[in-house]
Amino acid sequence: MAIDLPEAIERVVSSRIARLASTRPDGHPHIVPITFASIGESLVTMIDHKPKRTHNLQRLRNIESSPHVSVIVDEWSEDWERLWWVRLDGSAFIHRDDDVWREARMALVTKYRQYQEHPPVGPAILITIDRVTSWEGTRRSHPQ
Repeated sequence: MAIDLPEAIERVVSSRIARLASTRPDGHPHIVPITFASIGESLVTMIDHKPKRTHNLQRLRNIESSPHVSVIVDEWSEDWERLWWVRLDGSAFIHRDDDVWREARMALVTKYRQYQEHPPVGPAILITIDRVTSWEGTRRSHPQ
């Protein structure tokens, strides 16, 4: 059953982790977990300080090749009546050292305590949302 749009957006905004799906230049899917925040009606994520094998990340190369992405936020429970997910489809744009980059950084530092000591310094990805799709096991209020 679909979740009404305002509640779906609230679930996304209050969630702490999501998965970003993009498409490799060869057409294969690529999915990574992300931290994220909202700026207006868009989502932002950034490349942070956590160890990575390279700074030439696949997700950045994918977005440069094709900006079409999906973000999914979900809740798992052994009680399947409590399951839900929200998928956001849109276009991603990479920002470096501009106003969007600074706003993304501030939004992430505000949302995640961990970023207050080590703010992200890599590129920001701004996702403009074109479509919201959702599902839940049963009609219920969002758990607090």
